[in-house]
Amino acid sequence: FGLGGEWPWGNLILCIISLVLCVALCGIIGYEREKRGRSAGLRTHLLVGVGSCMIMIVSIYGFPAIFGEKRDVARFAAQIIAGVGFLGAGAIIHRNSGTRGLTTAATIWIVMAIGLACGSFNFILAIAGTLLIIVILTVFRKLESRLTKKTPMLIVRSKAGVAVIANIMRVAQEFDCTIMDLHSELFDNGDVELTFQASSNTNEFEQSEFIERIKLVDGVINVNVLNAHQK
Repeated sequence: FGLGGEWPWGNLILCIISLVLCVALCGIIGYEREKRGRSAGLRTHLLVGVGSCMIMIVSIYGFPAIFGEKRDVARFAAQIIAGVGFLGAGAIIHRNSGTRGLTTAATIWIVMAIGLACGSFNFILAIAGTLLIIVILTVFRKLESRLTKKTPMLIVRSKAGVAVIANIMRVAQEFDCTIMDLHSELFDNGDVELTFQASSNTNEFEQSEFIERIKLVDGVINVNVLNAHQK
């Protein structure tokens, strides 16, 4: 700004508007993640979004063309996309066959895109994209819960030396379920962790009753549900 001429107040005001809009749009997505209790919440999403917006503005105005040379303003954007990908990977937790944090990693990546849109002054695109993301995170969440209602992913912690797998299989037969992708892990203290997906073969599957019945299996210490919709 202001190199070799009058101060470009119009550009400065436009940049301020883009930053304020970026804070508002990324804050909406960050608030939704914060309300869900995710590891990457409001501040993380704001920092990623505003940082991307600032870098995009610097890419446009920070390096003026000298002697008519062409500038590649998309170069910084390409670096941001790669860098935020590593940040999003830190929000993903993988254990056995269960993976958590993918949605949060995706929202971190999308606020980067919103920041780039604001920083390049594509305000309508940024607003439309934010509205669409909010719809996906809220409305489609309910749809996803219905789709996964019959296929809960369970992590069962149990004591060693007990026929827990056989007992779980008997419970699955009672509820007309099929146990899929069964993985086991033995810990140093002797506990065993079982990760599996239960697929119902009937439309009358009572998920909450099935989970409670698993908790009552002899030797089971606790049960965690990754993708189930519990009442």
